[in-house]
Amino acid sequence: MHPDVLMFFEKKPQALPLYALLEKKLFSLGADVTCKVQKTQISFYNKRMFACISFLPVMKSLSCSYITLTFGAGRRIEHERIAVVAEPYPGRFTHHVVLTAAEDMNNEMMNWLQEAAAFARKK
Repeated sequence: MHPDVLMFFEKKPQALPLYALLEKKLFSLGADVTCKVQKTQISFYNKRMFACISFLPVMKSLSCSYITLTFGAGRRIEHERIAVVAEPYPGRFTHHVVLTAAEDMNNEMMNWLQEAAAFARKK
């Protein structure tokens, strides 16, 4: 794990194990996947950014440990687990999913992330 990741989780260390599991899953999406740790998010790239981890301000009211997964896709994915969907550019949809437990990282979520990674490679 990148040393800057520990600094990113300095104020929310209880969320680090959840992130560590997700990071492993994101890197499994291809040998070309890289990671960039920034002040407000951890971004994952192949050809372009396809996913990022953050703590959305609107979610600060949650009392449990969480991370917010954001991913892009070429279509709007409608699902009860997806908290917010936006279309910042025509044909590019950004999806935000709040993760609170390892069980949230199921096959369905991995299918979305595979789609996001493939979408980023095509751009």
